[in-house]
Formats: sequence, structure tokens, C-alpha cells
Amino acid sequence: MLGELVRLPDLPEASGIAASRTRPGVLWAHNDSGPPIIVALDQRGAIKGRVRLVGAKVDDWEDIAVGPCPQGLCVYVGDIGDNRGRRQRITIYRTVEPSPDATASQPVEAFHATYPDGPHDAESLFVTPAGEVFIVTKGDPGSVAIYRFPLRSGSATLERVGEPLTTKAGPKDRPTGADSSPDGQWIAVRTASWIAFYAAAEFTSGRWRESFRYDLESVHEPQGEGVTFGDDGTIYLVGESGGKAGGGTFVRLACALAPVR
Repeated sequence: MLGELVRLPDLPEASGIAASRTRPGVLWAHNDSGPPIIVALDQRGAIKGRVRLVGAKVDDWEDIAVGPCPQGLCVYVGDIGDNRGRRQRITIYRTVEPSPDATASQPVEAFHATYPDGPHDAESLFVTPAGEVFIVTKGDPGSVAIYRFPLRSGSATLERVGEPLTTKAGPKDRPTGADSSPDGQWIAVRTASWIAFYAAAEFTSGRWRESFRYDLESVHEPQGEGVTFGDDGTIYLVGESGGKAGGGTFVRLACALAPVR
């Protein structure tokens, strides 16, 4: 079931979305440029709060996830965009998931990494329930591939997992967002025109075997970007304004996922 497309005036460059795992009904989203702020939304896209990530900077924020960390549950923000393919390193910021009514987070941890095979543009980040962090590259420049991001001090080297899906993707087939389901069984990867669902154990081993795909053309997003699993069988999407008035976009989809066998 397709929900109504809602405009997000305060998020014209909405690039990522993640469902809270500690506060039911709360979603975190962000712009890809501007101040280092994450925005709390409710399940209908209404803004519930704005939190500044203390110590974070914005180069090109592209995705966000909520997952385990030594302190409990944390927000992970991926400063991983690289439209020109020139970045020497990318960064993930991590902080304890804040309250939606907080004005500032706890100081962030910053994790830096480089690709083993040269720069890539990426817009997709997910964190598994086991705390593993993965990036899916966009395929322009470079290939569409899965990389494991080691969280360690200093600058790490990303580990490519399996073989690339393709060495170059067309405009409608470039991954723009990803998420792990709360139970850890599924990975969703979206593009501007579709969402694909993968069994998590296979996907994190580098196997690109789709279980099923949902066409997003009927959603009419100007520029689809982010995706997250809700805790009630709902999929939430955000997108940029695409230069249109009214701000970014927010959509919710009903999605019944069977257990992986």
C-alpha cells in the first residue's frame, strides 16, 4: 500500500532516513549539505526536533543508520558522497542516539577510511544488528559494489565484499540508500526507480541475489534518496526536491516481509 507523498520544507536535500530503535515512531533524516544537524520526524513526516551533532562536519552527508555500539544504540551518519570521485577518504560519524527534543548530541566519534581501489561515490550505508557497517557504492564513478567499513581509530581501508554488481550503472539503477531490517534478516537497497530486497546473510557475503523488487515509479519522487525499515512492516522513503518548490519528500509504504528461509 502506497502512502501519500509529503513535502519536507526543512529538508530540501533529504538524503538519508533511519528509524529509531529506542523510540517507536521516531525517524531520523538529514540534508546532504549545510549544518551538521539530524532532524527527527514522526511516521507522517512531521518534524519533532532538530539535533546538532557535536564535533561533526558536513562534506557530503548521504545516508544515516541506527545500530548497536559500545554505548548501546547509536546513530551513524555517512559522509560518503563523492560526485567527482576525488575524495582521499570518507567519514562515518557515530553518536549515542539522542532524544528528539535534544538540541545537541553527545560528542561524535569520527571514523575515516579509504577504498582499496580508488575513490567511489556512495550514497548507501547500513548497519547490521551485529554492529557491522557496510557501504554500497553508486557506480558513477567506479562500480556498484559492497564494502565493509572497519570502525577503528586512525584511517582504515574498506574491504570489498564479493564481486561488483556492475562496473557502471545507468542513472535509474544507481543505489541511493540502504538499510538493514530490525531483525537482521533483510537488506533493502533503493535507487531512484526501485527498491530491491536481499537476504542479509547472502548480501553481506557479497552475493547480489534479489529476493524481490518493488517499482517506485508510481511514487513520483522528484529525486529518490533514502530508505529505512520501520518496526511495524513499514518502509519509509525520503528524497530531494529535485529543484521543485516545497522541499524534499517523504513517503511510507506498507511492506510484509516473510522470514528468510
